[in-house]
Order: sequence, then structure tokens, then C-alpha cells
Amino acid sequence: MLLALAFGAPPAKAEGVDITRANLEAADEGYRLSIAFSFDLNRSLEDAIQRGIPLYFTTEIELSRPRWYWFNEKTLSASQTVRIAYNALTRQYQAAIGGQLQASFSTLDEALSLVRRPGRWLVAEKGALKPGEVYNVEVRMYLDVARLPKPFQVNALNNSDWRFSSDWKQFTYRAE
Repeated sequence: MLLALAFGAPPAKAEGVDITRANLEAADEGYRLSIAFSFDLNRSLEDAIQRGIPLYFTTEIELSRPRWYWFNEKTLSASQTVRIAYNALTRQYQAAIGGQLQASFSTLDEALSLVRRPGRWLVAEKGALKPGEVYNVEVRMYLDVARLPKPFQVNALNNSDWRFSSDWKQFTYRAE
């Protein structure tokens, strides 16, 4: 029975978010991340946003270059946060990327589309990656509870409804 528990148990899966597409693309100004997520907010998170509590969704990317003689060389890491908030006076959802107001939406689902399918995000300037080198890329998205108001941070630690994240998605990229 112990062997079945040790070897037969699947690994713990992150709740809520699936990465449906993730790839790096070379552009004139640098390297852009093209990514898409699939998720639905649970009832607790929907209630929180309806009551005026902004939610912060952070996407992280890490690039490392494998080396045979030592640990992988960490090339770069970047993050981007999308803030979704509800304004009861205007009855609009507002989405902001990196602290700058992006747009207003009439429904929560429309506002979450900015999180589910963000624009191609510039993660590295031109010249940051060595052409021809292969890089390991890791990407994930999560609800950033550290940005919530303090009383909700305490609640988020004790409540599984606030644990909302994807697993790390890994792929390789050959720089151009």
C-alpha cells in the first residue's frame, strides 16, 4: 500500500489555470512572448472583485542557457502584472497592465480576456540572447495575493479558493 501511495499518486496540480499556448518570437525590437491561458474564476474570486477588491494576475518568464560543465546560466527573468478591478459607480471593469490603465469593460469576462490572451509582451531587448543558442524557457501565471489588501492576504493564506495558479510550462527556444 505504501508503494502504491509513493509511486501511484499523481503530482499535485496547480489549481485553476492551464497554459494553452506559449512561445517566444523574434521581433525587430527584441523577443516577444506569445501566450494564452484557459481558466474560470471560482465563486470566491468573483465575489471579491464584485465587492471592489482588485485582483492581480502575474505572468512570470525565466530563460536559462544549459551548460554541460556547470549549472544552467540564468539569462533573464521578467514578470508582468494585470490588475482587474470593478468600479461600482460606473459599473465597469477596469484592466491595467503594469500600473497603466489599459481599458474599461462592461463584463468581467471581457476584462479577463486581457489576462487570458495578453498582447505579445516584449520580454527581452534585441541582443539580450545570443543568436543560435538554445534556451530553456519557463512560464507561469498566478494570482498575486501579496498585492491584495492586508486583511485579504491573511484570508488568502488560509483559504484554498485564493490559490489560483498554473504549473510552470517549459519549452526550448533557439535564438535568432
